Amino acid sequence: MDFENRLRSSAKELTNVRALTACAMLAAIAVVLNYVASIKINDYIKIGFGSIPNQLVDALFGPVTGALFGGALDIIKFVLKPDGAFFPGYTLSAMLAAFIYGLFYYKRPITILRVLIAKGIVVVLINMLLNTYWSTFFGSVFTVIFPARAIKNLIMWPIDSVVFFLIYTALSRTGILKWTRKEEKTE
Repeated sequence: MDFENRLRSSAKELTNVRALTACAMLAAIAVVLNYVASIKINDYIKIGFGSIPNQLVDALFGPVTGALFGGALDIIKFVLKPDGAFFPGYTLSAMLAAFIYGLFYYKRPITILRVLIAKGIVVVLINMLLNTYWSTFFGSVFTVIFPARAIKNLIMWPIDSVVFFLIYTALSRTGILKWTRKEEKTE
């Protein structure tokens, strides 16, 4: 399936009730994981697994649906528990990351190599570069906070990749993810 068709197919997922239901459930899981299963080291470094549900949405429903989900979820998390001032740059980063994951995962076999490559691109372009740049809008100096963010992201890259791959593989084998793929009956 070529790029344009995958984008159209992903956009069409937004009209699927099963897809929207799955997105809502995964959003709830992401919010819980964000607050329960994460550790905030300082203002610029946070370790957690709240991104796993986001990546599941990207894999199941593609880059368009994933990007909209990522942006909406970023805003929802902020509204539920503000952590500093709202900044739309971080929402854009969440959307771009989801779009990248969706390009790599949607309607493609999920292999550990594919996950490592997708995660690597997001880690370098979004987490290390773009998000560090956004932090400079709040008075931080890029060269001061970049090293710590780079080390954290490079350490978490393989860990997050393996965790996502294992969870996705386990969910696929149990058939839990299949219910989102059924076509709805039309009358």
